[in-house]
Amino acid sequence: MSKGRDKHQARQQELSLFGKDLVRRCGSQCEVCQDSGVSLSIFEVPPVPTEPEYERCLMICETCKEQIEHPKRIEPNRWRCLGTTMWSEVLPAKVTAVVMLNHLNEKLGVEWAQELLEQVFLVEDEQAWVDQWQIGMKA
Repeated sequence: MSKGRDKHQARQQELSLFGKDLVRRCGSQCEVCQDSGVSLSIFEVPPVPTEPEYERCLMICETCKEQIEHPKRIEPNRWRCLGTTMWSEVLPAKVTAVVMLNHLNEKLGVEWAQELLEQVFLVEDEQAWVDQWQIGMKA
């Protein structure tokens, strides 16, 4: 086996330790779009730290994960759920919502995303996290 594959498997094992707590927190719903009755997986909110951290993980559906990881495949109307998610008490969900709203606004010119961004409130640490993720997207 390659070192990269071994590293990936080890990280996945570490992340799986958060599984029960994440499922309990999300109530079996995607923490981004709130879909239920769908398969959920652990998503590490960028920038990904060296060691996995519970506070940087979400349980999300495959559709959200696919569109977050491949922004060119985004279906804008699917993301109207962000109007709710941007108020989430789950910080990684809130950060994800703001990053996706910024993308919808800046890259796709989605008008309703701009309207939601005008309403969102971020404290300094939250804004720093959003900025770090967006810088990573541009790199």
